[in-house]
Amino acid sequence: MPFTLATWNINSVRLRKGLVAQLMREEGPDVLCLQECKSPVDKIPFEVFQELGYDHMVANGQKGYNGVAILSKLPIKEVGREDFAELGHARHIAGQLENGVTIHNFYVPAGGDKPDREVNVKFGQKLDYLTEMRDWFHANKPEKSILVGDLNIAPEEDDVWSHKQLLKIVSHTPIEVEHLAQVQDSANWVDVTRRDIPEGKLYSWWSYRAKDWDAADKGRRLDHLWATPDIAEACGNSRILRHVRGWEQPSDHAPVFAEVDL
Repeated sequence: MPFTLATWNINSVRLRKGLVAQLMREEGPDVLCLQECKSPVDKIPFEVFQELGYDHMVANGQKGYNGVAILSKLPIKEVGREDFAELGHARHIAGQLENGVTIHNFYVPAGGDKPDREVNVKFGQKLDYLTEMRDWFHANKPEKSILVGDLNIAPEEDDVWSHKQLLKIVSHTPIEVEHLAQVQDSANWVDVTRRDIPEGKLYSWWSYRAKDWDAADKGRRLDHLWATPDIAEACGNSRILRHVRGWEQPSDHAPVFAEVDL
């Protein structure tokens, strides 16, 4: 059963429900994973998406912050939600399709401004969250699974506009990159996006602070799509929809797509 999967940090699903609907109309992913929904589940404008054929949703929400949701044209059931690092945040939801594929949708903590857990509690929380993700996947070896989301780390040198200048900037520090690598190794996750697009600069996020984000192009690849080795070869045709960052009142993230043919 082939299907198209997308992941997008929407930065408020209620504020940008029109953009979600536009993506659904123009691209029609079968499964759309959203992060930073900033909404309780019962306030997500599900009826707007239902009208476009997305009859199924599993979600983990909270008022004003965080929040993750999976909107699907295909039947999907919730199979888990974890509160890593015991933050009490809505940062994970897992859903399973009828073909047995489990989709983990994550919103990893951003980590604040200073990459030092001694002076920045949020950075410590980020590292602890990643450590518990690693340990959980070691203990619960996933099969036939896809992990998507805003992982808030750009791991490779070409995943940032300047490797040298960002080495001490949260999202690209060596300690964060190492923690993310440990999560990836915990289940031998395949970074589908980078496998499909191995060469060159590749970004999914551009700061709101840039007056002309497109011209400045100081981006980072913070949004990821991974697959377990047993189905990684069935995933492909990866792409990042950069132009969506240029829509009116956009999220600062662009959607990441892949096709899955099982």
